[in-house]
Amino acid sequence: MSAAGILFASFGVLMLMGAPITVALGAAAMAALYSLDQNLVTLVQIAFTSVNSYQLMALPVFVLAGALMEHAGLSRRLIALTESVVGPIPGGLAVSTALACVFFGAISGSGPATTAAVGMLMIPAMVRRGFSRGYAAAAAATAGGVGIVIPPSVPLVVYGVAGQQSITKLFLAGVVPGLLIVVGLAAAHLFLCRNMPASTDFLRPGETFRKALREGLWSLMAPVVILGGIYAGLFTPTEAAAIAIVYTVFVGMVIHRELTLEGIARSLKTTSWMTGRVLIIMFTAYAFERLLVQYHIPDRIVESILGVTADVTVIWMFVIATLLFLGMFMETMAIILLATPVLLPIMTALGVDPIHFGIILICCCGVGFSTPPLGENIFIASGIAGTSLEDISFHALPFVCVTVGVILLCVFFPDIVLFLPRLVS
Repeated sequence: MSAAGILFASFGVLMLMGAPITVALGAAAMAALYSLDQNLVTLVQIAFTSVNSYQLMALPVFVLAGALMEHAGLSRRLIALTESVVGPIPGGLAVSTALACVFFGAISGSGPATTAAVGMLMIPAMVRRGFSRGYAAAAAATAGGVGIVIPPSVPLVVYGVAGQQSITKLFLAGVVPGLLIVVGLAAAHLFLCRNMPASTDFLRPGETFRKALREGLWSLMAPVVILGGIYAGLFTPTEAAAIAIVYTVFVGMVIHRELTLEGIARSLKTTSWMTGRVLIIMFTAYAFERLLVQYHIPDRIVESILGVTADVTVIWMFVIATLLFLGMFMETMAIILLATPVLLPIMTALGVDPIHFGIILICCCGVGFSTPPLGENIFIASGIAGTSLEDISFHALPFVCVTVGVILLCVFFPDIVLFLPRLVS
């Protein structure tokens, strides 16, 4: 059997056996290298190459900034601010959950982290307000997927490194699609909850808003400082992440006085766990990708697909269906690192902008957070709400459809994605 055959056979067998994606990728790469009589020290060299990137330095720093902001009380104040805006209307808490995910997504850059942080506060509040547990959990889980589309986003950084694309342009490209998804989710909530009674907890909404704005002003400035500095060209995404940490520590310890040494220690622990997990996947996926390129497998896939059809719409539908299917069974980082070397050449051969493809890829991964059996967000929301995965999945269906609708809109109208990046070109 050829080395390419061994690579795919080993990967397929290990996945069928239920091995973690990292183990399957790494073991398959080792088996292929061994069949070529190559020294396995090559894997160490690949490991160094995969993490030796200045852009990748932004990954642990953004994760740390998001963790610190949660312990510093910034996320709680942002959620209170969004609730004061739309909380009084029927379905307002569900809408404020979606809005809160925008703000926290602009801080954490992680879908599961966004779901956990927002869900811990909003799911119990929604249940008390009369929402079913399944609906409340579905609202948090589906909105949490926006956390990886709204910049700064950890998966966007990973795609930028894997696809050799500008992180700044990817961040700009994610703004409008992310906001469109949130608007779509908010509209769905308002429609589905139109018969619910208005809340009586906001007897003086103007006064409630002013109080929330006064307390949350420093929290609201966090994404402005991070993203404003990047888009204004004052600093790179990596430098912005470091500045975010300094800002968070200052606000948490001096202004709010809620960030303690214990909170900092927990944030560092969370950062090391999440970063280590991503880097291990990146290492094994990069080794797998290197062998794919060595045997020109992406080129063969491009030739075979273009031999069947050159209709970009048909291929887009195939790509989206593939990504949504993979999102049901694979982790986001693994999808990005596997799909990028295979699908990006196909799309660029058809004239699709790599930035455009990257945003569609990340949006599809965001849907995967809310689709079983893997769906990380629905597992997190299930634990918070105390209800079954089946209950959450049923209530999540309309919101998944809304998100897919926005993805299709961005596919057929690329300017939605590319308008802002072109402004800085």
